[in-house]
Amino acid sequence: MEVLELARTVRERDPAKPGRVEAILCYAGVHAVLWHRLSHALWRLGLRGLARFSSHLARMLTGIEIHPGARIGRRLFIDHGMGVVIGETAEVGDDVLIYHGVTLGGLSGQPGKRHPTVEDHVVIGAGAQVLGPIRIGHGARIGANAVVVNAVAPGCTVVGIPARPPKGSPCDDAGIGYGFKDVTEDPVGEQLAALRAELAALRGELERVKAAQGERV
Repeated sequence: MEVLELARTVRERDPAKPGRVEAILCYAGVHAVLWHRLSHALWRLGLRGLARFSSHLARMLTGIEIHPGARIGRRLFIDHGMGVVIGETAEVGDDVLIYHGVTLGGLSGQPGKRHPTVEDHVVIGAGAQVLGPIRIGHGARIGANAVVVNAVAPGCTVVGIPARPPKGSPCDDAGIGYGFKDVTEDPVGEQLAALRAELAALRGELERVKAAQGERV
């Protein structure tokens, strides 16, 4: 039964190592996946309204929103789960780990494929936004709060806004946690530092202009 498979996945991947009964009864990610199976089956039968109602109930009960049209593989583990959103044309492979606050969303309002395809064994950190009809390759790792708008190669780790591999980090380095080892590069910090430097330069230029105007007066 899938419920037992999901409970086993929780026990294997959650450091808290809950018992099987606890995993089944107390993990919103397990409930969300099981509800989605029902909603997706209704969607495939053409009962679109009933499928949306089912997924709406699941969202109220779990805090996780999975569109009934999304395709979800086996052993998906949504840890904590609150605020996770998975769009209609998203595809999620087997043995994927998703933390809370993650969005698999779209960038276009046009019909057709507009949400990401996430291959097997991907890890997506808390708060990450994966947007558009892009492909996240097998075993890739998405850092917490990253914004991903381009495809990620298999085995790669990406961090920051926009998401990119940390400098000097090989894509096949599994690392720890979300897939990071000793990441000293901070793409967001780099951008903030560049903005601060530009602001300081502009302030200096402004002071020079004011001084020149004062001399002419």
